[in-house]
Order: sequence, then C-alpha cells, then structure tokens
Amino acid sequence: MAMTDSSGVELARLSTADADFTARLDALLAWEGVSSGEVQGRVDEILTAVKARGDAALVEYSNRFDRLAVASMAELTLGPARLREAFEGLPEAQRQALSTAAERVRRYHEHQKPESWQYTEADGTVLGQQVTPLDRAGIYVPGGKAAYPSSVLMNALPAHVAGVREIVMVVPTPDGVLNELVLAAAHLAGVDHVFTIGGAQAVAALAYGTETVPRVDKIVGPGNIYVATAKRAVFGQVGIDMIAGPSEILVVSDGGTDPDWLAMDLFSQAEHDEDAQSILVSWDADHLEAVAEAMARALPTMEREGIIHASLAARGALIHCRDRGEAVELLNRIAPEHLELSVADPEAWLPEVRHAGAVFMGRYTAEALGDYCAGPNHVLPTSGTARFSSPLGVYDFQKRSSLIQCSAEGASALGGTASVLARGESLTAHARSAEYRIRD
Repeated sequence: MAMTDSSGVELARLSTADADFTARLDALLAWEGVSSGEVQGRVDEILTAVKARGDAALVEYSNRFDRLAVASMAELTLGPARLREAFEGLPEAQRQALSTAAERVRRYHEHQKPESWQYTEADGTVLGQQVTPLDRAGIYVPGGKAAYPSSVLMNALPAHVAGVREIVMVVPTPDGVLNELVLAAAHLAGVDHVFTIGGAQAVAALAYGTETVPRVDKIVGPGNIYVATAKRAVFGQVGIDMIAGPSEILVVSDGGTDPDWLAMDLFSQAEHDEDAQSILVSWDADHLEAVAEAMARALPTMEREGIIHASLAARGALIHCRDRGEAVELLNRIAPEHLELSVADPEAWLPEVRHAGAVFMGRYTAEALGDYCAGPNHVLPTSGTARFSSPLGVYDFQKRSSLIQCSAEGASALGGTASVLARGESLTAHARSAEYRIRD
C-alpha cells in the first residue's frame, strides 16, 4: 500500500490516528519466510545426496550451481597459508580497517564470556554449572561478488573467543571468484578450514560430514532461501543460530536529527535487498515531511537506487504517532532487528525498550557502524523474533553442564524427598535408587 507523495518518495504513510492503522501495520510487517514446496524438495534431494555420496556430491553440485570445472575437493579447499596470503596482499587501508574491526569485535565479545560456577551447601553437597565450548563450529559466508568480510568476523570471532577448538568456513565461489577480503577476514578470525562450497550442499556437508569436510556441532551464518531451508532441515542433527529474514531498521526520531542523516540511515537497510524494511516513527509531522524530501533528493544519487526504491515501495513506511508513549508502544510491537533511538536522551528510553535486536543510541550512532566495526554482533533476530531471541554471541558457541556432587549426608536428605516424589510417579527404580543412599 505504497504511495508517491509530493516529495516523490514511494512508500507507505501511516498514522496511529487512522482507523485502519493496526491492520495496515500488520500488513506492512507480515513476512512469510517459509520456502516453497519446490525449494524444499530440491533441498531434500541435495541433503540426501551429500549424506550418501559425500565429496562426490559436493563436487557435482559445485560444478553445476557455481559454474565450476573441478575434479575433486582438493580444488575446493583452502589452507591457512592461502588465508594469510590474502591478508598480507590487501592494500594497507583495507588491511588496517579489517584489523581494527576484528579487534573491536573480539574485545566486545571477550566481555560476554560466561564462567563456570559452583557452591557448597552446609552438608557438603556441591552444586554448580560447567561452561564448555563446542568442539567444532561451521560458518556459512555468502560468496562471489556479493561477499561480506564483516560476516566472517561477526560469525567466527565469537566462536574463537568462546574457545571452539575448530572453526570450519564454507563460502561459495561462483565462476571461481575468490574474494580476498573474505579470506583475509577468515585469517584474522582464527578460521581453521575453508571450503569453497555453498548452498544447501555446504550446509549438508557441515551437518553430516564428508570424506573431506568435518562434521560440525553448530552451523551459523546467513544465506539465501536454499541455505535457510537446509539449515532448518538439519536442525537437531546440528545446532543452528537462527532462520533470518530480511534486514530491518526502525528509526524513532524526536525531530532534532538532520533529515539527510535519517534518509541515509533508512537507505542503509533498504539497499540490502528488495525485501528489506526501513521504517521511521516520529510525533513531529513536519520532520517526517523533511525526511521524505531528503530521501527524494538522495535516492537518484544512490548506486543501488533500484533496490532501494523497490524496498521502500514494498515494505518501507513513515509513521506519524501522537507522542513519545505511542512511539515506545510501536517499537516494542515491531520488535525490530535494528532500532535507532535518534532522540535527545536515549538513555531515558532504555528501561522501556523490551524488544530489539540492537539499540543504536543518539543522533551520532548510525546503524551502519554496528554492521562493521562498533563491536557488538551484527547477526541479529529479525521478523519480530527479538521478542524471544538475542544477537549471536559467545554463548551460542558454548554449552552448560549441571554439576551435582552429594555428600553422604546430602544424599540421605535428598533421598527422602526424591523417594516420595518418585513413588508418587510410580517410578519404583527411581525411588529405590534414591533410598539406597538414605542413612538409617
């Protein structure tokens, strides 16, 4: 329900005062990420083939889908020396920027590391929790010309900080195109193995293992509909991070931020793809008009003008609300991936923000900084899943084991309680097992 207004920007205009506001907002936010039956069928076929034929299937699918002509997995394998070579061969400015970003991401995630803990009760019983890293993690990275070294850093560095013993990266190389920045990022992030494979076949290889690709415990990283469908299918066989939808930004402005800045903040997500979503909320109607005019001026200057235009027309919106209170209600209702609080006192808003993947606070904090080098992870919950999900982090690459060590006195005391409960459930063996430890 996009419209072209006097500014020439094609996007939805909503007001909380409109009778049909809720219905229009629901329609705007609706996103169906489930793959079609055809996609599901093709993915199932690929998963079955890789599970049965291993490397041979990977070579076959890579030649077919990525237009390659390789004879074995050896030609699709890159070692540490090649990753180091890529890093050392970068122009100085790129090498420095990548190193700065990697260090900031690493330092932030160091603060996330949970510790094992335990305590001793009066009778000597010890209870606690042991935190251990996964043995092996798989990182999926989009490849070819649309390559994202930032994605390598954001997915691999938390795993490295968590203490994962082995990090395996897969990245497709359509037409044999290798992206040196991606390989350099893998070097900085401590990736152990790189295989130039992609799609559902790469997910299958990580989930099941082949003669060459080691089986992992968890698969993380973004991909197309085939990758997302494959990740959903292998969940349970391995862990996954999330099934991510299109990128989103919600900007709440009090009217005091330069409209040109906000126009570009909205474009920064719209340029990802036609399904991305950019929404601006304000209780200042004149400010909304000023931002719309800034967007109209800037759009023709954008390299990805067509994609931005399509994204805004399909899923973008300017929303006028009555006041700050309604803005808070809206942001929690939308539960955005990226929330920009472009307001005078963002700290005062934080206690009321319940649902957001990442919160960018103040007029100077552009979401784009978080994509690359601020430090926090840019792998975030989308499509309203911030209501129950969190950003990717160190904790996603660790697991927790409960610790229980009973003293003789503790076992006797607990045994009586356990016996009563077990017999109440008619589980006699449970009861007797506990009763054997009860002192006379």
